[in-house]
Amino acid sequence: MKTLVNRYPLISFFALAFGLSWIAWTPFVLSDHGLGLEPEFRFPSGPVAQLVGVLPGAYLGPLAAAFIVTSLAEGRAGLRHWAGRLLRWRVSLKWYLIVLLGTPLVILVASLALPGAWEQIRVPSLMILAAYVPMLLVQFVTTAAAEEPGWRDFALPRLQRRYGPVFGTCVLGVLWGCWHLPLFFTEWGGYPDVTWVQPVVFVASCVPLSLVMTWVFNRTGQSLPLVMLLHASINATYSLVWAEVFPKLDLDRDTLWGNLIGSVAVAAILIVATRGKLGLSTTEEPADRPALAASPA
Repeated sequence: MKTLVNRYPLISFFALAFGLSWIAWTPFVLSDHGLGLEPEFRFPSGPVAQLVGVLPGAYLGPLAAAFIVTSLAEGRAGLRHWAGRLLRWRVSLKWYLIVLLGTPLVILVASLALPGAWEQIRVPSLMILAAYVPMLLVQFVTTAAAEEPGWRDFALPRLQRRYGPVFGTCVLGVLWGCWHLPLFFTEWGGYPDVTWVQPVVFVASCVPLSLVMTWVFNRTGQSLPLVMLLHASINATYSLVWAEVFPKLDLDRDTLWGNLIGSVAVAAILIVATRGKLGLSTTEEPADRPALAASPA
């Protein structure tokens, strides 16, 4: 196993991330909160169901996979380097402002392009605004903490070295989006009212969104907390603020299109402005781009 992981660290990581998460999500998918094939799989009602049904699989996937593969392939030194990016909080204040203020602003402005967005548009109430910071913290320690140590901390640096920042990020974005696919057979993804369009748009939006995350990751000296705050800000905005501002829009469908519009616009600007480097230092650019399956760590 150690020899296999040493030779194919990225493939090992993605196989574990997908396998561990999908196995852990199976009871939730088969329960009454999903396909309803195994009603003996019971989860609490309401939002707690998604927390109990989804979060364990998220932690067991990319986070656990990154830890296992790093331990086997690089030992303690690799684990220290991997964990070091998790603690890089000392970043210029402007980046915190860009992530915390710019993210909800881009989401709301991009959503104005959706049909019906201008109908009965509202300013969020003070109660919603007051609840935003607690929601941001919840999203940070749950979804962001479960996913980003794997996707951005482990996989992104390796993919950038092999394929460059743009193509490497596109590979990561597609895989990141596909990792979520079983959840579209649950209430998380709007099942049973979900159509094939929704998961396709979701996966498509993960690619430009990943490009934005790569830019933040590179420009902040590979600060994972900033990427995690970006991820948490997106989720907190859609979970709490978005429906309050756009009461006429559909939360399950229109958020996907709004996310695609906003992320494509920002990613396109960043690619042009950085000439495809997305903030990656020239000393880190790959000299060649060997095949993924044959590349050592």
